[in-house]
Amino acid sequence: MNIGLTYDLRQDYLAAGFTMEQTAELDKPETIDGIENALTGLGFEVTRIGSARNLARLLDKGKRWDMVFNICEGMFGSGRESLVPCLLDYYQIPYVFSDPAVLALCLDKGRSKQIVRDMNLPTGWFQVIGSVSDLKQIEPVFPAFVKPAAEGTGKGIDQKSVVHDPWELLSVCTDLFTRFNQPLLIEEFLPGTEVTVGIVGSKDWAEPVATMELVFRDENIYSCSVKENYLEKVQYRLVLGDLKNQAEDLALKIWQGLGCMDGGRVDLRQDQNGCMTFIEVNPLAGLNPVHSDLPILSRLAGWSYDDLIKTIMDSALRRSGLKLPEKTGSWQKPDNRSLNPLPETESSPRSLVQQKCS
Repeated sequence: MNIGLTYDLRQDYLAAGFTMEQTAELDKPETIDGIENALTGLGFEVTRIGSARNLARLLDKGKRWDMVFNICEGMFGSGRESLVPCLLDYYQIPYVFSDPAVLALCLDKGRSKQIVRDMNLPTGWFQVIGSVSDLKQIEPVFPAFVKPAAEGTGKGIDQKSVVHDPWELLSVCTDLFTRFNQPLLIEEFLPGTEVTVGIVGSKDWAEPVATMELVFRDENIYSCSVKENYLEKVQYRLVLGDLKNQAEDLALKIWQGLGCMDGGRVDLRQDQNGCMTFIEVNPLAGLNPVHSDLPILSRLAGWSYDDLIKTIMDSALRRSGLKLPEKTGSWQKPDNRSLNPLPETESSPRSLVQQKCS
């Protein structure tokens, strides 16, 4: 089975004149190598395609693949992550990860929060504004948190993102509108523990991998700078017990409710009452074998990188009516049940969100 691999290589865009901030979401060569090696080890034949532009050129020449493993982030617009899936849908080629509508929805943080709020799940107060003049029409809850509405990897986020009064809010919004030229999300600042929940699978067979807490050494904002220097600025550790159950219950409901597929992360943070609250969802999560959050939390839970890629592929193939190559043999996901000291009862974990945050 031939798997095409689509990606945006950061060094290519830097060489073309884009800045470090503009290319923060794009991938390093070791990410592409890691995915290719994992897929090859599973028995797939891998063809490197590269960017959406390369994909379009090859499709026009008649090239086809049995499936495409897509991690293209794109560069422009709130629909940039949807470009590759749109092309593949047009040519009826199955692919890994979520469809164009889901990717566009989840990249637009305001709209995804609206849907999660309509699902009666905890989101906190938020408002999307399209210009500085819109500030006159809202009544923010201070302290508030401000960020671009359609960016990832902590772009546009730093310690100044937490604002305490209208003057700070105006200053930060003015700066972000100038730098990113897109709507801004203003939301209630959540002061508690921040976690990210890894999810694998799709629809009813989706399940959590693990929940990982972000323990900040000095700053308490998971900014682009912190992510780039994570060894010095943040410590990662598994969350267990009641907090794990509450986080995974909420994350799974969000993942399924938004229609996300195959693998990704849901980011949550506790509000002032200790209730796990939705921040955002990443259905196209980073897959660098060493420093991306999803592989890190999987590793903490006892999964190898190959385990993670195989589980993601199994979900994508299942959705498409395909099967893993014969050479992979029988395989079962790592058993991480011992990481959770609480028994699975009717009160844990599936009803915890309603019990604690209603």
